[in-house]
Amino acid sequence: MHINPRKPWLKHYLEGVPHEIDLAGHSSIVELLEASFEKYPNCIAIESMGHSMSYRQLDVLSRDFAAYLQTLGLEAGARIAIMFPNIPQYVIAMLGTLRAGFTVVNINPLYTARELEHQLRDSGASVLALLENFAHVYQEIENQALVKKVIVSSLGEALGPKGVIVNLVARHIKKLVPQWKFSCVKFNQALKIGSGHGFSRPHIDLEDVAFLQYTGGTTGVSKGAVLLHRNILANIIQIESWLEPALQHRCLKQLVFLCALPMTHIFALTACALLGMRKGAKLILVANPRDITSLIQLLMRHPDINIFPGVNTLFHALIHRPEFKAVKLPNLLVTIGGGMAVQKKTADLWHKLTGVPIAQGYGLSETSPVVCVNTPFIKEFTGSIGMPVSSTDVVILDDDGSEVPFGTPGEICIKGPQVMRGYWGRSGEAGQFITPDGYLKSGDIGIMSSEGYVQIVDRKKDMIVVAGFKVFPNEVEEVISSIAGVRECAVIGLPHRKLGEIVKAYIVKDKTDLTEGQVIQFCKEQLTSYKRPRKIVFIDEMPKSNVGKILRRHLRD
Repeated sequence: MHINPRKPWLKHYLEGVPHEIDLAGHSSIVELLEASFEKYPNCIAIESMGHSMSYRQLDVLSRDFAAYLQTLGLEAGARIAIMFPNIPQYVIAMLGTLRAGFTVVNINPLYTARELEHQLRDSGASVLALLENFAHVYQEIENQALVKKVIVSSLGEALGPKGVIVNLVARHIKKLVPQWKFSCVKFNQALKIGSGHGFSRPHIDLEDVAFLQYTGGTTGVSKGAVLLHRNILANIIQIESWLEPALQHRCLKQLVFLCALPMTHIFALTACALLGMRKGAKLILVANPRDITSLIQLLMRHPDINIFPGVNTLFHALIHRPEFKAVKLPNLLVTIGGGMAVQKKTADLWHKLTGVPIAQGYGLSETSPVVCVNTPFIKEFTGSIGMPVSSTDVVILDDDGSEVPFGTPGEICIKGPQVMRGYWGRSGEAGQFITPDGYLKSGDIGIMSSEGYVQIVDRKKDMIVVAGFKVFPNEVEEVISSIAGVRECAVIGLPHRKLGEIVKAYIVKDKTDLTEGQVIQFCKEQLTSYKRPRKIVFIDEMPKSNVGKILRRHLRD
């Protein structure tokens, strides 16, 4: 087969992974998932807090939710905002919205009233479905009448008889539900209305909008990436093709995915929820991944986990708990690292404790999200983000938009069927993020090897310029993270009168006796002078996004 010299990665694809994917015969995400309802009716679809739900039950409940939405007289393409952690109600509402022919607006459940207001206003959502734990946040902006209908659910509402105890504990013992009061429809009431009304199947095609996926806002105002059914469908099939070689010749009764990352985030949405359901897998939902003690207990109960997507901060938190050493994951096939750079120290310890290396990948909300990934058969952590997935072209461009030679840093630019249509309500801005020949500018600096493997150097906007020299925060953070006694660190640029900028490091200690002098001395041995931090601040906790990505912007602010 002829390999395009501009795409050297193709010759390194595993046997059976296609160079191009084919969407012929597929009409929407809905058609793909309804095929799973038909194929795996008696298999467990989701497990949450010890309660299981089959694909047949998920089919019925999501159809009832879709039917309820159809009773509201919404316009075609209406946006439905969903603000749940990883609990069954999220999956039911997300699937129900898509089946009704509407657009899902994923909302981070940890948002403040200001952030929630921005997203509701920007998306023009007609309906908001949320957990009662966050109802007080909506109440702050309720008088602005941003949506026509609010659907509120309790933590235990989809957990059968066990849900009564879960609600009792959440409301009265753990006090997780602050007081709120506004007119709403209860989640189960909406399902009951939908069931009585009956579902009318709408026409949905590949060009319809499936999700408005708001970018994390790590670099400024949060914007809604418009993801069509075509985009998400392509990415599901791209990841499935990549994973397939790891599943061949394995006698698995059912694949098991750990869903610890929030499914309102694009990485977990596509690589856990949608891919998992496409494969008829069991999704183990983790409502609060910050509760590391409970997560470790769950891992101990689930030696059957096969696919473990995570981010550096999650892996780091787990491996630094002594009790994690007792966790045995004998059936773990792939650990996927995404969302942020995985640090080598973390990856090596994870491999040592679990026996499975972290296969790092890369993507964006704007690309549904997966662009590049390492193969599932890597023997050790590579430090690279792997190679582009099927049907995806990646080029590295300089500031003038010219392609740079292999091994030279430049902006990662992407073309493929998973790339968004644009940003919601910002159709005039395409020239700012699309090159003249149609590549999405990622804002990330990377290098590509002559074999086609890509390595992230840093975010373009996070790059620090010291006296004209470019400093990539990831490199400095990697060095500081390797110091004994450093739990986490983040590096930013600080304005400086003479040098333009200097490097400032924020550190969360693991050992109380770690000193500024020790950090400076270590950096002196490992980094050239302009890369070394001139200022060091010890803090108790890093500001993070809901997925655990450290927010350098908040440190700069």
